[in-house]
Amino acid sequence: MMEILFSDRDLAVCVKPVGLDSEHDVPAALKEALGGEIFPTHRLDKNVGGVMVFARNKAAAAQLSRLVQDGSLVKEYMAIVHGTPEIRGEMTDFLFKDSAKNKVFVVKNERKGVKLARLEYHCCTQMGNCTLVRIRLQTGRSHQIRVQFSSRGYPLVGDHKYGSRDEEKAPKLFSCCITFPWKGKELKFEKLPDWAR
Repeated sequence: MMEILFSDRDLAVCVKPVGLDSEHDVPAALKEALGGEIFPTHRLDKNVGGVMVFARNKAAAAQLSRLVQDGSLVKEYMAIVHGTPEIRGEMTDFLFKDSAKNKVFVVKNERKGVKLARLEYHCCTQMGNCTLVRIRLQTGRSHQIRVQFSSRGYPLVGDHKYGSRDEEKAPKLFSCCITFPWKGKELKFEKLPDWAR
């Protein structure tokens, strides 16, 4: 059963479980629970869970898509990384996605197909040899958090694609907070994963 945090005639906000596809499975589950149309406006990897917002009509979908494009829809994540990064910091990289391998790489120079990626983070708790980190995305690139931390020697726990060698089944990464302006107000939806409480 998927948790629905909020719904009205324009929006549906839910907590996507790990293992569901955000562009097909989640809209289908929301449609079953709420009825009507459901339009995805942003995505989460299948092996990542967390807070997502969906539109319930075409006008709301267009408005949400604009907010995503211009950076007004702010996404924050919790992650557990191997090692101990600086207590707080920013990461800026050029990322290249190899679609054939579904893998993203940090590259030195801007060229065709390369996108600028930025995030800021702060460390919350030391967990043995690992660290609980809260991350605020400034750009939304495919696998961005996973590859940016891994490239600095801090792969996410459970992220075998980007360097983790532990026994976890999925990356310890969770979309914990979405904030955006809507009809003259700021809406904020937040949920922490069990492992970050």
